[in-house]
Amino acid sequence: MILLNTRSKYLQIAFNRSLEEVEEMISLLPPSPKIIIEAGTSLIKRYGNKAISDLNYWWAKKIGQPGYIVADIKAMDRGSTEVKNAAQAGAAAATCLGLAPVETIGEFIKNCETHSIDSMVDMMNVPFPFEVLQKLKKLPDTVVLHRGADEHALNRGKKIPLNQITRIKGAYGKVLISVAGGETVREVITDFFNGADIAVVWRSFYEKPKDTANLANDFLKLIK
Repeated sequence: MILLNTRSKYLQIAFNRSLEEVEEMISLLPPSPKIIIEAGTSLIKRYGNKAISDLNYWWAKKIGQPGYIVADIKAMDRGSTEVKNAAQAGAAAATCLGLAPVETIGEFIKNCETHSIDSMVDMMNVPFPFEVLQKLKKLPDTVVLHRGADEHALNRGKKIPLNQITRIKGAYGKVLISVAGGETVREVITDFFNGADIAVVWRSFYEKPKDTANLANDFLKLIK
């Protein structure tokens, strides 16, 4: 299942500050249906499933309807248990690492479907995402092409594999593509130009939380 409008583009904002800071930042966001809220991995490790449920509550209150919350759990094993916990906390989607065993990815996708949430497979540090997809009996709803935060800071020469978007969509047209690792307006424009459906950002919001509203509006201008 895909709970998003497949004809639209989305801005996904990842939150990893304290819950108090995140609550304030969410209150500053424009109530746009094109914004996806992510409970980041660090946030979930710090606060557990409360992070997911709190973000779900704050965003739904802000937009006046249920929002789309991604639980970035980065499952590597025991995919079924982690999916159940994320879904019960109010997540609309959860993530699994493409580096996980094929069996784990398969169980993760199956259990996302069972619990009526979207499955996202994060291909960070996977040289050839297409090869992972070929091994799966069932495809995820979203493939995440990802340059990690440490890579962004310490290895700027490593590119996000945007060239994979056309190949993946050509073979698996119904799969959405999310791109994480670009932080500037120019990089987000490039993501969408190359066919991405979702652009994930976090650093700009993390470094300038008081500018949340202006930052979000600047990025939303890129989304049609």
